[in-house]
Amino acid sequence: MKLRFATIASGSSGNCIYVGTESTNILIDAGLSGVKIERGLKSLDLDAAAIDAVFVTHEHIDHVNGVGVLSRKFDLPVYATEGTWNAMPEKVGKISKFLKNNVYEDEPLVLNDMCIKPFEIPHDAAQPVGYTVSVGKYKVSVATDMGHATKTVAQNIAGSDVLLIESNHDVDMVKQGAYPYNLKKRILGDRGHLSNMTAAKMIDYVADSKLKYVLLGHLSKDNNTPELAYETCADMLTKSGAVIGGDFEMWVAPCEGVGRCIEL
Repeated sequence: MKLRFATIASGSSGNCIYVGTESTNILIDAGLSGVKIERGLKSLDLDAAAIDAVFVTHEHIDHVNGVGVLSRKFDLPVYATEGTWNAMPEKVGKISKFLKNNVYEDEPLVLNDMCIKPFEIPHDAAQPVGYTVSVGKYKVSVATDMGHATKTVAQNIAGSDVLLIESNHDVDMVKQGAYPYNLKKRILGDRGHLSNMTAAKMIDYVADSKLKYVLLGHLSKDNNTPELAYETCADMLTKSGAVIGGDFEMWVAPCEGVGRCIEL
């Protein structure tokens, strides 16, 4: 069974992740324009019409911008928590009631050969979740938009072959930057975004012999750089005894444009 994983975009301006097998293709979030998502899928040799469903993490526009467009154009089922559905309508427009589906934290959902499990994340949205996707012996996890690391998140992403984890900002860059105080407080708060250092600690906590790929995602354009995110995580993980490139590969997911496609 072949499992494919690729980021179509992962950053503060848009997020969309592709997960697919020979028989099932899903998106986790669709936070770009429909045109950009279709273009990204085409670069993966996929037609958007082949997507079976979109799973939404939360209602912020950088995660749902293309949800309504894709659903209407391709009769695409959309899955989200009840809280997210209640907060999302004005951002996605009309979606057929026959295409709306609820997901529930810690309740796995089977879609063809995939088992998709939502889990609670701490973020300033209505009812946000991360997702794990399991196919046979393989498991991939998407854990972004988190104000802090929780046991719930750690327990869910443990045992992953592929982990996309938020490495949003450098704390000093936020504190010294030009953002207004309230925005800085939001980013650094318990329901904001995960710092590079906290991401590194989370990776170190859950890493085991099964973990093959770590992608650092959802980077801020103003409060981080790809080099700083990678170096911060790599330095801490190396000090903890991990061998980057040996124990597992690690790279920064592009904020714009399709990233490397992983095949398991």
